[in-house]
Amino acid sequence: MADFDRPGGEEAEFAGRVQRARAADPAGGMWLSDTEPSFIDTCALRRGRLAKLRHWMGEAGYGAVVLFDPYNQRYATGSRNMFGYFLRNSTRYFFVPADGPIVLFEYPQSYHVSTVLETIDEARPSKLVWSSVSNRDAASAGAFADEIADLLKAHGGGSMKLGLDRCNHLHALALEKRGCRVEDCQGEILAVRAVKTAEEIKCLQVSMAGAEAAVAAVRTAIRPGISEIELFAIMYHEVIRQGGELIETRLLTSGQRTNPWFSEASGRKLRPGELVALDTDTIGCYGYYSDFSRSFRCGPGRPTDRQKMLYRMAYDQVQHNIGIVRPGMAFREVAEKAWRIPERFIEQRYTSVMHGVGMHGETPFIAHAVDYGTYGREGHLAPGMVVSVESYIGERGGAEGVKLEDEILITETGSELLSRFPYEDELLGGGQ
Repeated sequence: MADFDRPGGEEAEFAGRVQRARAADPAGGMWLSDTEPSFIDTCALRRGRLAKLRHWMGEAGYGAVVLFDPYNQRYATGSRNMFGYFLRNSTRYFFVPADGPIVLFEYPQSYHVSTVLETIDEARPSKLVWSSVSNRDAASAGAFADEIADLLKAHGGGSMKLGLDRCNHLHALALEKRGCRVEDCQGEILAVRAVKTAEEIKCLQVSMAGAEAAVAAVRTAIRPGISEIELFAIMYHEVIRQGGELIETRLLTSGQRTNPWFSEASGRKLRPGELVALDTDTIGCYGYYSDFSRSFRCGPGRPTDRQKMLYRMAYDQVQHNIGIVRPGMAFREVAEKAWRIPERFIEQRYTSVMHGVGMHGETPFIAHAVDYGTYGREGHLAPGMVVSVESYIGERGGAEGVKLEDEILITETGSELLSRFPYEDELLGGGQ
């Protein structure tokens, strides 16, 4: 029998430690981050998100959801613990009922990180610690499912419908054997998250300010002889210095490596006259994403007519597609009215016209008209959605390409620009 199954064993000790931590620091000041801006009401942020989640659960008939995805955990509770680690290791999970106590199943010895939050009513030791790594998924499934099924029976309001955002299939099967009706709820939760609360929008604005500072640092550092990796390190340093958390991709390239897009930063050193392109893909303030792209030129000298032509096309694509946006607009209509990409650039087009932004790149994903049958989905833009509007212009076999992107908030009347980093005047000049 595992220690946590013994009456009065680890489970009781764990609960005692949680109570002592809360008594010693009732305001949570010892453990909560002090990097958040004071004008964001973090209690209102957590309360608003949880209310939206629970409203959806009630409407959809869920008794509860079990959250393994760290993004969803943070959305529901505001809790963040070893974020990158739990992206790959499903040790930590939350039981969130439609109405009732939220229970955190935590990694050993780290309960103090989150139990100060008012959104978490109880903490217990996880039944899945190192489960997959230790090849113990089959052995752990029963204890995991017993506990979750008991909680659902007690707090599910009579519903045995249980949502899982991600889970080992053995654990899902074990839950079903105990009478739970298991549903994959990841897509439904992303739909709940698509429309932001007022406090979320403030977080997105602050996150963007930090990412803009990081891009400004890169722009200042561009010179012949510096490497792509060095520039990326400058950007990452500034993201952290601004209170951000991580960059999801390493999309910063130069010269011929800008075409095609999606190569990652390398040790290549810049030469005079080359383009440099980057995408921020940054998780910043309080876990909120900032996603815009810019392309620059390494001096000295002046840009070529071809560089200016590529840049102007990318700029026109972004501006046109921002201009057509309005609340209530169907995703398919956005695709149909989007800027028409010249034939020679279609093959290497960016994969979306625009995509949602929140705690990461989210729903909706609005595909180009030519890709709608493959990637498209039906839906409508709504006030409170935040989207990044994309462009990549570079032809097959071309020497360089240009990546531009801006982030906007869908408002009641149109849109509001969230990314304010200026474009390059010298590259917006003429040229055919």
